Amino acid sequence: MTTQLIDTFNRKITYLRMSVTDRCDFRCVYCMDEKMTFLPRAQLLTLEELAWLGRAFVELGVTKIRLTGGEPLVRKNIVQLFEELGQLPGLRELVLTTNGSQLSRFAHALRAAGVKRINISLDTLDPERFRQISRTGQLEQVLQGIEAARMAGFNRIKLNAVILKHRNHQEVVDLVQFAIDRGLDISFIEEMPLGETGRDRAEAFYSSEEIRRDLERQFTLVPTTETTEGPSRYYQIMHCQTRVGFISPHSHNFCDTCNRVRITTEGQLLLCLGQEHAVDLRRIIRAHPGEMGPLKQAIIKAMSIKPQSHSFHPGEQKIMRYMNVTGG
Repeated sequence: MTTQLIDTFNRKITYLRMSVTDRCDFRCVYCMDEKMTFLPRAQLLTLEELAWLGRAFVELGVTKIRLTGGEPLVRKNIVQLFEELGQLPGLRELVLTTNGSQLSRFAHALRAAGVKRINISLDTLDPERFRQISRTGQLEQVLQGIEAARMAGFNRIKLNAVILKHRNHQEVVDLVQFAIDRGLDISFIEEMPLGETGRDRAEAFYSSEEIRRDLERQFTLVPTTETTEGPSRYYQIMHCQTRVGFISPHSHNFCDTCNRVRITTEGQLLLCLGQEHAVDLRRIIRAHPGEMGPLKQAIIKAMSIKPQSHSFHPGEQKIMRYMNVTGG
């Protein structure tokens, strides 16, 4: 059996993102509806099934796994999954995306489990604006989590900010300065049209080019060829260690170099964030418990339906699944 995953466009798949829960202690306006209905727990993959999937993908050549949600750290016993994945031979990077709310509790345990890098969502430095965007979150809790992560000694910490016009676009310089002052990286993300959130996305769209223009009034940004195997295009800020990344699904399509697939909370192997091509791996795992062969065969076969690109457009409501189910 092949030990590499290559799609029909000759892209080698080395990066797996797994959503471990659709639940979250925030209700961010760009991610989910204010009154979300979460999936019944029986529909979610168990921690054992997630670990089994991680092993299958690593044996097929995946070298980087990111755990996402929802908020991964609200799932009971989640550190156990990090510990199991962290021991997989051949896995070079185990990373996490989090809203930061639980990091004061878990940062040191995550580092001990083998997590090398961590992404923390931070859209604003204003407490009231933070409450408005997150609907339920407290900025101070996240700031404490960022400090706990810094003290835990991760190789690299990156902030993620989704920028919305008339919400937080005026803060991009302040967010970069916050990152510089703490030796962190930061990526700015164009909002993606997943799930009905009751808002006009076109009205709130703020492009990567607009953000870069705002930053260049204050900072000198030097293009760099550095990569973390994700979709960010990075710039080095002159005279400091901080890098600024731009994730631009609308204005700068990054599909030609896509090396990623996703596992949703329900065990759907999602071949593209912006398309509905998927394979039900939960069904295969539960139909063939303890058998790695059928699972690997299904994963390899799925590469034939990985699409060439997404087709996001500002303001468009195309994908009905929410980001918290898909995995942020």
